[in-house]
Amino acid sequence: MANSPQARKRARQAEKRRQHNAAMRSMVRTYLKKVNAAIASGDQQSAQQAYSTAVSVLDKATRKGKFHVNKASRHKSRLNAKIKAMGQAAA
Repeated sequence: MANSPQARKRARQAEKRRQHNAAMRSMVRTYLKKVNAAIASGDQQSAQQAYSTAVSVLDKATRKGKFHVNKASRHKSRLNAKIKAMGQAAA
């Protein structure tokens, strides 16, 4: 355990950051699941709305350094491709 006041403070800060980072990751995963659920339901309009919300949340997490830029881009690209494929299948 931390003995000096400085080390105790750093331990407190690290725990606070860990909890915030975990909450942010969880929130991003939840929004990605919402998009996948909307895609599975077959409603392109709701999938597009869920996608735009998820992109916003994902970009915010990326700006804060919770995710790598390429990981965020990969998620956005794959989800957008699935939504576009829904439009192609319906037409």
